[in-house]
Amino acid sequence: MSPGRESGSATPAVAQLTRAGVGFTLHAYEHDPTETHFGREASTALGVAPERLFKTLIVSLQGARSPLACAVVPVSAQLDLRALAQVAGAKKAALAEAALAERSTGYILGGISPLGQNRRLPTWIDASAALWPTVFVSAGRRGLQVELTPDDLARAAAAGTAAIARR
Repeated sequence: MSPGRESGSATPAVAQLTRAGVGFTLHAYEHDPTETHFGREASTALGVAPERLFKTLIVSLQGARSPLACAVVPVSAQLDLRALAQVAGAKKAALAEAALAERSTGYILGGISPLGQNRRLPTWIDASAALWPTVFVSAGRRGLQVELTPDDLARAAAAGTAAIARR
């Protein structure tokens, strides 16, 4: 894979991958502004299995070193908040409020990427990512996904891997 260079695709996530020399492919699709199920929309538009397309969720942690964390789980699954709290060393985890997630990452809902965030958050990727040669995550805006290897994603996001999804 070679770095994708589409006009209008320069997001902080794409810039981070490019600076790091990580191979990736960008996949753009027409986002429907009335759609609120962003992962399902991307999966359908790109013809990618929802188990291979990962959503980025920002989580508030109670009793951990960092008050926020980033979780990357398949679109087809739900985040297991207890499992995430355990790997993050927190007493409790809950999905962060939308405004807090947007403020801390610099992205809007439906376009939050685990890469190129305003402030790097502790990040965990669900272990199922290793089942795929490449995975898809948001490239930092609605209608744009980045495809890369699970190892490259983990390195670029400085992420750990754990079983944090419930199917």
